[in-house]
Amino acid sequence: MGRYVERRWEGDPGAMGGRRARASFAYRAFVPDPIAAIEPVVPFEVADAAADAEAAIRALNERASVRGLEAIGPLLLRSEAVASSRIEGYDVSSLNLARALVDPRAARGSARTVAANVSAMEEAVAIADQGRDVTPEDIIAIHATLMAGDERARPGRVREEQNWIGGRLGNPSDAAFVPPPEDLVGPLLDDLAVFMARDDMPAVAQAAIAHAQFETVHPFIDGNGRVGRALVHVVLRRRGAASRFVPPVSMVLAARPAAYVDGLTAFREGRVAEWVGSFSGAAAAAASVSIELADQVAALQAEWSERAGRPRSGSAAARLIALLPALPVLSAPTARGAIGVSQQQTLAALKSLADAGVLRQISTGTYDRQYAATELFDLLTAYEERVVGRSR
Repeated sequence: MGRYVERRWEGDPGAMGGRRARASFAYRAFVPDPIAAIEPVVPFEVADAAADAEAAIRALNERASVRGLEAIGPLLLRSEAVASSRIEGYDVSSLNLARALVDPRAARGSARTVAANVSAMEEAVAIADQGRDVTPEDIIAIHATLMAGDERARPGRVREEQNWIGGRLGNPSDAAFVPPPEDLVGPLLDDLAVFMARDDMPAVAQAAIAHAQFETVHPFIDGNGRVGRALVHVVLRRRGAASRFVPPVSMVLAARPAAYVDGLTAFREGRVAEWVGSFSGAAAAAASVSIELADQVAALQAEWSERAGRPRSGSAAARLIALLPALPVLSAPTARGAIGVSQQQTLAALKSLADAGVLRQISTGTYDRQYAATELFDLLTAYEERVVGRSR
């Protein structure tokens, strides 16, 4: 379950916020038990829920319509990044995110933040695909990618000071939760990495516990939630439960934030089975709706091909249609780089797809035009609505 340790907060006479903000006081920080050798006892119904969730994730990866649709991977990854960022208060549409990924230099505000989350998710997937044990350095690398450019968050550096969650003051006196003191974070991060290297428990249960433990340790100044949810991808990919696609579990968690917080609280209070059951339900729901999305994307691509006059296999237009789920916003340079044909062929393909209504020009002017597969974003909006509706 864990224990509390008492620490001293030295007040700052110049702090804003009144006497409480300036005072010195004693506070209690929570230190979770190590989990490297944890053997959680769960009821049969929770074990069944974890097994059902893993079966749903494997079904997503093995479905015939998905196997031929490799571009669904980036689409699901972006949906995960959007939802994970939304939990932290960074809201951006899938269209604006796609624009930011096409031209990162022009990205601003939330779009730039969520684009960095996509990069962190890709880093997590790359780590998992190496097939080796996860190390604390891997977790730190994910944080470095996520927070790159934000020196206030100290990207790639484990915190060296106390942090806390909630509260209105510049100290932990009214915090909702105070994680372990900074001098205990390193050993706990080492312990977490050992746990993530295990292969003797159900993958979904392992992902749930790893995520909750990471959130409890809160090892960074900022970005903990997004890194913690990226670790779900690391576990499920590494264990082979999601060999190609991880469903956006964060989308379900974002749809029921109170249940998410309650689940993490239950974990900290020793009710591990309760949290595993809640997480398993979210994972199963995300996988089920993702299968529907994959089928709909495949059907939309077939419709695009018909509308474009059934371009021959291997042609520039056919290649672009195949890649649109991964590149739903593109320009001539990005399209040419993706399909590897001449500038003339690329421009001709873009024009033919725009004339057929597959693409729509979304930038003004004639130089470096940007195009979007807007019907794909309509599918994503409906997909999010289905996830939210079923989660509630």
